[in-house]
Amino acid sequence: MSLFRKKDLAAMLAQAEEGEKGLKRTLGAGNLIALGVGAIIGAGLFVRTAAAAGQAAGPAVTISFIVAAIGCAFAGLCYAEFAAMIPISGSAYAYSYVTMGETVAWIIGWALIMEYALGAATVSIAWSEYLNKLLGGRIPYEWSHSPFESFTDTLGVTHTGFMNAPALIILLLLTLLLIKGTQESAIVNGIIVFIKVAIVIIFIVLGWQFINPANHTPYLIPADQAPVIDAGGKVIADYSGVFKHGWGGVLGGAAIVFFAFIGFDAVSTAAQEAKNPKRDMPIGILGSLVVCTILYILFGHVLTGVANWKDFVDPLKGREASVAYAISTYMTGYGWLATAVTVAILAGFSSVILVMLMGQSRVFYSMANDGLLPKVFSDLHPKYRTPYKSNWILFVFVGAFAAFVPGNVAGDLTSFGTLFAFVLVSLGIWILRRKSPDMERPFKTPLVPLVPILGALICLAMIFALDAQTLKVAAVWMALGLVVYFIYGKKHSKLNN
Repeated sequence: MSLFRKKDLAAMLAQAEEGEKGLKRTLGAGNLIALGVGAIIGAGLFVRTAAAAGQAAGPAVTISFIVAAIGCAFAGLCYAEFAAMIPISGSAYAYSYVTMGETVAWIIGWALIMEYALGAATVSIAWSEYLNKLLGGRIPYEWSHSPFESFTDTLGVTHTGFMNAPALIILLLLTLLLIKGTQESAIVNGIIVFIKVAIVIIFIVLGWQFINPANHTPYLIPADQAPVIDAGGKVIADYSGVFKHGWGGVLGGAAIVFFAFIGFDAVSTAAQEAKNPKRDMPIGILGSLVVCTILYILFGHVLTGVANWKDFVDPLKGREASVAYAISTYMTGYGWLATAVTVAILAGFSSVILVMLMGQSRVFYSMANDGLLPKVFSDLHPKYRTPYKSNWILFVFVGAFAAFVPGNVAGDLTSFGTLFAFVLVSLGIWILRRKSPDMERPFKTPLVPLVPILGALICLAMIFALDAQTLKVAAVWMALGLVVYFIYGKKHSKLNN
């Protein structure tokens, strides 16, 4: 049979209206915006901002946010059209199944594992870092870092990680909440979103008066910037690459902070649980994207103004828990804010992990319903009607990554998975407009094909700006996915019947 056999749209919509057998429709537009903001504002803002400034963009991380936001805006418009037109769980996987066929749908579904599952792992690692900061570093390095991480302290002693235990604990607690129910998860998420957005705004307002203009000069990292070396003689930052300084560094920074925008597309995975998806999905997707982009630019400007971007390279200074470091070091008299920020960040990270785990389980739910994954991923809890078995399997997989893989590795792979999904969703809108121009579209992406093409090109550019090691690992992961498809998915696909 054809590798590009397509699923019938009418069949997909019928599947979405399964009634009492399917997922509960409990989410309104406000819930969806909160889910988006809950997923977007988290590790990307509080961790990846400093990482992008210290590794590639310097103070120009604000421009990196703008570049990433433009790519997200084009992709977000395409997501909004798809989500309103095809209101079922599965996100980019489901859209690709209709427009580009089963093989492409499988590839994107497999790539989404890198976005949602590894995204949850990355944020849980950041959660662990901030918890340790809040506790004054009482958690031993060995029990809060991966076995592949080490650093040499000022006494010349080298510490090597064993397992990230706090990351594993938060994943377990949130998995239990997700199994309890979507509405309960949305209520908890809404409370957390209010708290962390308030803290972000407070930091921007209070931090503005502590901006040192000298920290923004030069705005771009110069080409002759010397590498940064730790106490043990190890190079921890090298700026010789084309995407490590100047305008190339801005694009490299955009690829890093792109992780910060993951979330608005997670809204689309909840389409089958939205009360009025045709109206509410575009509001949830685009609304959360606009709110967060504005906050990101202001936040990046203040953070790199309060503390010098070089501080975010040194693990003994601001590389971990960068916001708390900037406040406690440079904002005299606001020590209480550093503690408040850390508590809010911990809560905020929790909401990100929650939405990422929910998004991944919904993608698995759709793939299992199509026969491409074993039925266990679509089994619903008899009382709560949540994909509880999928949640437990995810906990094991995500927990293994969070406990034993460094956060920067998982984070860059997450960016690849997201960018890849955005490319295919953008192209999918153009394809469906050509093949089915008369199909009902409650929300229409403007300026087609210009918007989809620009969205795909910008996201492709950011993929190539990722480091070579990340691209190699991603290629291996995608090749493994094709092997799984040809061994299991293709044979068990319901389109075979």
